[in-house]
Amino acid sequence: MVHTGLEILLKEHAILDNAAKIGLLCHPASVDRKLVHASNRIFELCGKRLSALLGPEHGLRGEAQDMEAVERHVDRSTGLEVVSLYGFDEDSLTPAREVLSDLDILVADLQDVGARYYTYVWTLIRCLQTAGETGTKVVLCDRPNPIGGLRIEGPGVEPGYESFVGGYNIAVRHGMTIGELCQMVISECGIDVDLSVVKMKGWRREMLFEDTGLPWVLPSPNMPTRDTALVYPGGCLVEATQLSEGRGTTRPFEIMGADFIDPDLLAETLNEMNLPGVLFRAVYFQPTFQKLAGVLCGGIQQHVIDTGSYMPLMTGVAFLSAVRKLWPEEFQWREKPYEFVSEIPAIDLLSGSSFLRDMLENNGSLKDICGSWTDYEGEFARRREPFLLY
Repeated sequence: MVHTGLEILLKEHAILDNAAKIGLLCHPASVDRKLVHASNRIFELCGKRLSALLGPEHGLRGEAQDMEAVERHVDRSTGLEVVSLYGFDEDSLTPAREVLSDLDILVADLQDVGARYYTYVWTLIRCLQTAGETGTKVVLCDRPNPIGGLRIEGPGVEPGYESFVGGYNIAVRHGMTIGELCQMVISECGIDVDLSVVKMKGWRREMLFEDTGLPWVLPSPNMPTRDTALVYPGGCLVEATQLSEGRGTTRPFEIMGADFIDPDLLAETLNEMNLPGVLFRAVYFQPTFQKLAGVLCGGIQQHVIDTGSYMPLMTGVAFLSAVRKLWPEEFQWREKPYEFVSEIPAIDLLSGSSFLRDMLENNGSLKDICGSWTDYEGEFARRREPFLLY
């Protein structure tokens, strides 16, 4: 049985006992195994010494969709004001110095999903940078990587392509916990901050989330299941196109398509690729919101049949490649700003360079695209080794 960093902190809370003012950075999945939220548990433990709540993208309670601004507000459950770290511009992503300078300790408890694009880790890194400037101690409650701690997949981020979906040069599927990842980034970037990681007990690197015995709570509105987290490293690439990534369906990032797609042809094409650990089923669907809302779409649902061999990023690239080759006139990249960036295409921000876009536009092979990651994956495995806690 796995015990999260939050559970360990609540049991062994000496680090909090002498703090006069405590802040908490958290989101909907910041719960103990009885599903009591961290804000309530720490308020019970520390009373009014818990004086500030900070919420990342989607809001502290998960009330906002992706890239939807959240304003400061009062949390109904605790009565505390929530400082939003996802507002109307890029500056809002970083906490103001005055927010942290009033705190002795900032406790952070965020469930990551194991993909570089997921923004919670970059919110935390920005908090660590500010905390280093204000002298605020940060106590980070570690949580499982829900897609395991062994597999690494994908490229890093080249200089000039850093963004809120890739603030530093790490692999797409990094195989690290949020505690390990933060220790790596602050060490390699020279961030001078007093960080304590409260380690989990019982977690092993080969574990997927279903092996932990912990309840799954969706950490963001379109991460409803453990299956979603597994497919997300590839499915998220569809955000960089005019195709639907399945937002507005019950299976986002598993169901993907568009109104011009023949689902049977697409499913047949993808299944003929014999991608590891996955089969594709032709589907029709109608998103209820966001891209193609209310429009009948054709597409596929990916069904993972072997989690051990499944390669989500390869699968996502295969999907984009197949759609672009079958419907070259209809396929379009996203042109609107993405995470407050307008001068670099979204697909380049997600993939960390222009390489993937260039290869797809020139009909590069899946083998050549994925083969280009091999050296980086090995280098990243060596880089991360000193920071692994489990």
